[in-house]
Amino acid sequence: MGLLDFIKDAGASLFGGGKDEAGEIKSMLESNFPGRIDNLKVEYDDDVVTLYGQADDQDTREKALLLAGNVKGVAAVNDDYFTIKPVVEETTYYVVQPGDNLSKIAQKTIGNANKYNAIFEANREVIKDPNLIYPGQKLRIPKNL
Repeated sequence: MGLLDFIKDAGASLFGGGKDEAGEIKSMLESNFPGRIDNLKVEYDDDVVTLYGQADDQDTREKALLLAGNVKGVAAVNDDYFTIKPVVEETTYYVVQPGDNLSKIAQKTIGNANKYNAIFEANREVIKDPNLIYPGQKLRIPKNL
């Protein structure tokens, strides 16, 4: 995204007269978002704040940017290195039962028999022919269909 501009002389006065502006902004963010930002690092250079780290979600990321920018003396926030943590979803697997076909499996697992091709595509390396599956075979069930 780059630089998010702010009005330098607007906002709350955070700096307590010390020379560690980055440390004060970091402390403020850590106290407002306990445990919700990993690897937080803050740099302050000539009225520009640069944030580093990973926020739990987009909402936390945006609020942290606004808090860092709405400090008196900050003209811009560089968010190029401030990302959102990747979401890793647990994979769902299904063990083929006697009498199953991909349509039946799609109905059981996804709730829509017509989504059988999505299961086939998700398992192309395991299933060479969508009409040939075997009891005991383990298949990956795709998410977000």
